[in-house]
Amino acid sequence: MVSNPENPFRPEHFRRLDETDDRNFYTLPRLVTHIDDAAIAAVRQFYGEVLPAGGYILDLMSSWVSHLPGDGRFAGVTGLGMNNEELDANPELTRRVVQDLNLDPVLPFGDAEFSGAIVTVSVQYLTRPIEVFAEVGRVLRPGAPFVVTFSNRCFPTKAVAIWRLLDDHGHANLVAGYFRLSGRFGPARACDLSPAPGQSDPVYAVVAERLS
Repeated sequence: MVSNPENPFRPEHFRRLDETDDRNFYTLPRLVTHIDDAAIAAVRQFYGEVLPAGGYILDLMSSWVSHLPGDGRFAGVTGLGMNNEELDANPELTRRVVQDLNLDPVLPFGDAEFSGAIVTVSVQYLTRPIEVFAEVGRVLRPGAPFVVTFSNRCFPTKAVAIWRLLDDHGHANLVAGYFRLSGRFGPARACDLSPAPGQSDPVYAVVAERLS
């Protein structure tokens, strides 16, 4: 965890019920989606509205589906995830990197390399989120958006303790706190993207732009 006197988090906030090597957990590919079709469509539409057309996008904690608009509007999409087979199955990716951010939060990319970044329904698994968010800020261009979407779905044994304690509103505040404590982003804003409350999976976004 980065040194920050305003940081309210303690190591126990980021412990998991299952502390075994994450690489073992993700050894077998999971070619499934974790939110329903309506929620996926809402996320895809939001990404299309927020991410810059023609830009280079970083898809962190990526899998076999990126939930990006599949219309070729981006110049390139780099996926960083835990399972090579899942990444290879993702047709939206133009570059693929296998890396466990909980072991190594330093991104293998240059400064200001990307025009936008996303994390889709996976932020709850980060055990070093402030370091990761700071790194995302480093590799983004000034003014570029970082969009974090989440639902109430997760692998509970791998979600960090503080995530499991909070409700959806608390999750949004938590992610906003990661942005703030990273020191790389402007004010974060939260959006409820849920397409049909009570009829589909809830889905939310927290967005902030890289400081100039």
